[in-house]
Amino acid sequence: MKLKRMLLRYYPPGVILEYEQGGTVKSKTIDILDLRPTSNVSSLAEEIIASEPLLSASRIKTVETLLSRLKQKLESDTPRQYVLFKKLEAHVMPLTNCAFNKSGDRFITGSYDRLCKLWDTMKGTELLSLEGHKNVVYALAFNNPFGDKIATGSFDKTAKLWSAETGKCHHTFKGHNGEIVCLAFNPQSSILATGSMDNTSMLWDVRTGNDICKFKGHSGEVISLGFNTAGDLLLTGSFDSTVNVWDVRSGKAEISNVLFDYPGNRILSGSMDGTAKVWDVITGKCLATLRYMINNDPPPPICYRKNILTIAYVILEVIQMKC
Repeated sequence: MKLKRMLLRYYPPGVILEYEQGGTVKSKTIDILDLRPTSNVSSLAEEIIASEPLLSASRIKTVETLLSRLKQKLESDTPRQYVLFKKLEAHVMPLTNCAFNKSGDRFITGSYDRLCKLWDTMKGTELLSLEGHKNVVYALAFNNPFGDKIATGSFDKTAKLWSAETGKCHHTFKGHNGEIVCLAFNPQSSILATGSMDNTSMLWDVRTGNDICKFKGHSGEVISLGFNTAGDLLLTGSFDSTVNVWDVRSGKAEISNVLFDYPGNRILSGSMDGTAKVWDVITGKCLATLRYMINNDPPPPICYRKNILTIAYVILEVIQMKC
């Protein structure tokens, strides 16, 4: 494995390592959730270097610099005043959405004129005009933190993947039977998720342009979605007044129910794959997994009562369960 570059993530605090393995560019996230204004940057950098194989001792100064920038962000509590900076006549028809890249020096706009445009934030100049959709460009996103790709979703029932540097269209994603109204990249920028008025959401391979799977389960339009930090779960919100959580790796395992415990420190999720999991709210780690399967029936509703997890006929102490 060869480290290519390190990217800073201000919230939640972390560093993203971009590396090459077997000719493929991959990424790995180092979460620094316990960083405080009083943290010792040098000691923390040494701990990160010692625990991360991709980082050699020669990188310690770079890591210290990144940690210092994260620390300064935490210490900054100066009230800000906002004024109108620039007004742009971006499109000839009404705008639908806009989105910034990670650094904020570029942003994109979508419109009823069927175009997506890329802009220089400081100069207010148009850099690219992405033309190709046959109807309203409604949903759009950068593949942050990388910022080298742009995704657009349209009322023409397709999504497109573009180069943020040249404006070239890499892929056109076809598979929905309704307008695409939301989309998002996973944190690794390897998967694009789209949500549609056809009540479904879909996953697409960013590299090949192939569809990975289609999630069916909502009875209303899917109007919002997003990945978790690890990129292995997809959250979808619908006009049917429900929220679903999907397992990205298997393309299955619709979550049937989710609950907080009373203090709000843990989340219990029950899945249609016959499992229930207990999650730590702060760290996002799975604390326990319980499996339920009787005659291939789906799991029943779940409930939380103090530290006891009750699922049908099975009652176990949470502290005794292991993933």
